[in-house]
Amino acid sequence: MLYDQQGNRKYLTADERRVFMKAAEQAEPEIGTFCLTLAYTGARISEVLALTPRRVDLSVRGVTIESLKKRRAGVFRTVPVPEFLLQRLEDVHGITERQIDSIACNQRIWTFGRTTAWTRVKEAMHESGVVGAWAVPKGLRHGLGVECAVEASVPLNILQRWLGHARLETTAIYANAIGQEERKLASRLWH
Repeated sequence: MLYDQQGNRKYLTADERRVFMKAAEQAEPEIGTFCLTLAYTGARISEVLALTPRRVDLSVRGVTIESLKKRRAGVFRTVPVPEFLLQRLEDVHGITERQIDSIACNQRIWTFGRTTAWTRVKEAMHESGVVGAWAVPKGLRHGLGVECAVEASVPLNILQRWLGHARLETTAIYANAIGQEERKLASRLWH
């Protein structure tokens, strides 16, 4: 569901995502890369925290995320990310150098815990002026889903793979966005 029981949306709009990402770019480098990775991959906090340099695939320009919500380990998905994010990960975390080290390649990129990660994302939301029930890490995941399904017309089966959903029906909720996103869809009819 894209709305909670009080009728509040649970996702960031495209504009809110953009201002959040701009704030993340200005944040402390380690927090900024975490927030940007969360925003561009749509991954869950625990999935991004589990990323290692070995899972940053520069050749395909993506990050390989282990789907931690599956009933078994070893289920991976590769999500494409912008070139500038890969460069930022390289500059801040030394990905290439860590990839050639047999120990460092398997160590987590971000060493802070889930609670700290959640707090830092909330702080970046506050800094960007994004407030409301949707101004939480999961709001980024839902926001990416809505933006991909509605504005970018990403096929649902591709979005399903990027988000790590087992069922297409779960992904299809993003095509049911209303409000500003629904208005953009309707405006296609008016031109």
